[in-house]
Amino acid sequence: MRLTHLFFLLYFFSLFSCKQSKLELTKIEGKQIQITDSLPADSEIEAYIKPFRDNIQKDLDSVLAYSADTYSKSDGDFNTAIGNFMADAVYNEANPIFKSRTGKDIDMVLLNHGGIRSILSKGNITKRTAFELMPFENSIVVVALKGNQVNNLTQYLSRKRRAHPISKLKLVINKDYDIVEAKIKGKAIEPDKVYYVATNDYLYNGGDSMTFFKTNDSLYVLNYKIRNALIDNFKKADTISPVIDDRFIQIK
Repeated sequence: MRLTHLFFLLYFFSLFSCKQSKLELTKIEGKQIQITDSLPADSEIEAYIKPFRDNIQKDLDSVLAYSADTYSKSDGDFNTAIGNFMADAVYNEANPIFKSRTGKDIDMVLLNHGGIRSILSKGNITKRTAFELMPFENSIVVVALKGNQVNNLTQYLSRKRRAHPISKLKLVINKDYDIVEAKIKGKAIEPDKVYYVATNDYLYNGGDSMTFFKTNDSLYVLNYKIRNALIDNFKKADTISPVIDDRFIQIK
């Protein structure tokens, strides 16, 4: 039914209802219409949105960089190349913003393994790549934590035994998963020192059971999505070639 027909009927019934003042509503009925590919497309609507859709597709397919290989979050036990890239990208893009607003530097980054939603395929990297890696609207926040709270963070990582992306944190565990070394930017963690930890709003709110973020001294909201940080980082690079390194390892 065309919109003009619908407006006419609504106008007609409104006039009719005004003259029949004694009419009362006694029952409302409805039915569920499943929205599937079987529903016919409206040609007028399709023609109207086509220029917008084409422009979005063109923007998503614009090449930003090149990936030297294919990287997956399952490539390593405690750190992965793709996780290292994402954590480092968040640090490199968010730290100048944080410093310009506070005069302080981010000390470390912690993201979540489950937040990596796609592989990074060998070949051209586009904006679409960033949306595939991070389809969620998660934003970067910086949390001020005391050293003893950071120790809770490192204990969490040692217990979970997953390759949660980290940057500027060095963590070594033994065969029993006990921490034998924990450093931020090459220095031992001091219990009473305040550290500025960049993460995402999902984890700050307790996602993946990361409850240690909630007992913080202060929170800084950057209004900067992780996906946008990845896109900005891609734009600055010619070739992406991250590696698995020693930032989180287990010694036997």
